Amino acid sequence: MKTVQLAPHEFNANLLFNDNGLAPFFGLDSAVKQAGGSRSEEFHADGQRWVARLSYQESNIVHPGGQTPQGTDFRIETIREYRIKVMRHPSEDSVGEQDFTAHVAPRWPGMKGEKGDGTRVEIPVPDGFGEGVNVRVKGSNIAFERYPQLLRRAAGVLGIATRYFEDPHPYSNIQDAERYARAHKDASGPVHARDGPLAAMGHLLESDRSGYRKVVQNDDDKRGRNLPGYYHTATLDASRVREAFPDHALPKEVKHYYAREALSVPDDHPLAHPKVGASLQASLLDDDETVRWRDLDRLQRELDQTVLSVLADAGLDVAPSDGHGPFVADAYFEPAVDEGGPDPIGLDLTRVEQSQESVVVRHLADGLSPVQWEAMETLVTDGGQVAPADIADVHGRHVESVRRALREMDDLVEREYSSVSLRSEYVAEMVHAAVDEAREGLERAVDATAKAMEAAERGLEETMSAFIAWAARHGVDVDDARDARMTLRFNATVASDVGESIREGFRVWTDAGMPEQRYREARVRFGDGSISDAWRFLNTG
Repeated sequence: MKTVQLAPHEFNANLLFNDNGLAPFFGLDSAVKQAGGSRSEEFHADGQRWVARLSYQESNIVHPGGQTPQGTDFRIETIREYRIKVMRHPSEDSVGEQDFTAHVAPRWPGMKGEKGDGTRVEIPVPDGFGEGVNVRVKGSNIAFERYPQLLRRAAGVLGIATRYFEDPHPYSNIQDAERYARAHKDASGPVHARDGPLAAMGHLLESDRSGYRKVVQNDDDKRGRNLPGYYHTATLDASRVREAFPDHALPKEVKHYYAREALSVPDDHPLAHPKVGASLQASLLDDDETVRWRDLDRLQRELDQTVLSVLADAGLDVAPSDGHGPFVADAYFEPAVDEGGPDPIGLDLTRVEQSQESVVVRHLADGLSPVQWEAMETLVTDGGQVAPADIADVHGRHVESVRRALREMDDLVEREYSSVSLRSEYVAEMVHAAVDEAREGLERAVDATAKAMEAAERGLEETMSAFIAWAARHGVDVDDARDARMTLRFNATVASDVGESIREGFRVWTDAGMPEQRYREARVRFGDGSISDAWRFLNTG
C-alpha cells in the first residue's frame, strides 16, 4: 500500500566501538592537541554539504595511571572527553536544525568516575566489551541509519582514522527516536479530539492505577494563548501498546504538537501547523530490555506504523494523490507517497471499548453483591493506591470477604494481594457512572416514597400518589400550574432515552383520572436543553 513518507526527528543512541581498543580515544586526543583545542572542516556525503567541528570538554573519569587494568599503556596526562559536531552546511539548511553531536568517551573494565563531592563510583562497562569508546550521538532531522556513516566521514576530515568507527558493537543501543508527519491544522483536529485516537488510546489501554500512565491534553502554549491540540500525548508501555498494535513490542509516546512559535507565524508558514509523531520511550522498557542498534529497522517500522495508523484512524488521507493532501511540507518533511513504508492498521479501539463495556455490563446485569458494590464505590472515588484492607476498613467488612468479592471480578479489576485497581480508565468511567446511577436511584426511591406519603397525607387519590412517585423515580420535575401548559422536566436524560418513561407516566396519569389531553399537550424539557412535546412520544402507531 502506498503511504506518505514520514521524516526523522530526534535521535539519541550510544554507539560503542571496540575493534581498535582505545585507539580512537588516543587519536582524538592527538587531533585536538595538533589543532590547538578545536578544528572545523567540510565534507560531502550523498551529494550534501556538511560541516564537522572537533572540540573537547573536561572529564570526571579517574586516571588509570600508566596502564589500564587490561595492560594498555596510557600516556595521556589529562583525561578529556571529545565532541564532534556534525551539521548540514548553512547554505543547504536555512533552519539550522539538521545536525548531531557525537560525545566520545573511553571505556575499559573497572574504570571509575569522580563525583563533585570527591567520592568515586565505578562506570559500568558491558561484560565482555573490553576496551573501546562510547560515542553518544544526539541529533535531529537525519535519517537514523546515516549517523555512523556521517560520523566516519566527519572523523576522516578531522584527521582521525575512519576505520575506528566502522561497525557499531552489538551492545550499541538506542535511547530515543521519533518519526513524524506535519499535518495541516485544519485537518489534524480529529487526531487530538476528545474522542480521537490519542485520547482513546490513553483511556482504553492504560490500567487505572498500575504501571506507568501518562495522558497529556494541553491546549495552551507557553505564553498562555489558547491553541487546541498544542501538546497532546498518549504514552503506552510495551504491554499496553500491544492492545492497539498486536505485533509491536516497544513502548512509545504518540503525540500531536505545535511549535512554540505556532501562533506567531503566518498561516502559510510550516510552523503554523502541527506535527503528529511517535517516539521510543526507552525509560519504560523492563530492566533487562534494551533497543539495540540491530533493532533499528524494527523500531522505525513500529514508529511509522503507529503514526500512519493514528492519522488514518483520524480520517486523514495517508496516501494523497492530489498534491500534499492533508499534509504540509517543511524543511525536513516532504509528503511524498511511496510503497516503502508499513501499511497502517486499524486501531480497532472500538473492539477494546466494546470488550470492556461487555465486562462491566455483564457484572452489573448479573447483580453485584453488597461487598462488590462497596469495593466498586471505593475504587472509583479513591484517587490513590487501594488495598483490600482499606476497602474493608471503610465499610466495616472482613478483609477476606473483600478479597473473595474481588476474586469474582477478575475481568473487571487488576488484583494483587496488597492492592487492587480497575482495569482501565474507560472501565473506571463506566463503573463510576453505574455507581452514580445506583446512588441516584436510591435517592429517587427515597424521594418517591416521601412524595407519595406527602400526597397521602394531603388526601390525594392513591392513583395520583402513584403519578407523583413515578415522577420522582424517573427524576422528572412536574410544573403543573393550572393556568399554563404543563411541563415535564427530565433532568438527567436525553430525548432518545425517555420514550418508554413518558408512556408509562401517561398510563399512571390517566389511571389517576387526570385529563388525558393535558398530558398530551405537555412540554417535555430534557437535561441536555432540548425541548419536545409529550404527544410525539405517545403517537407511536
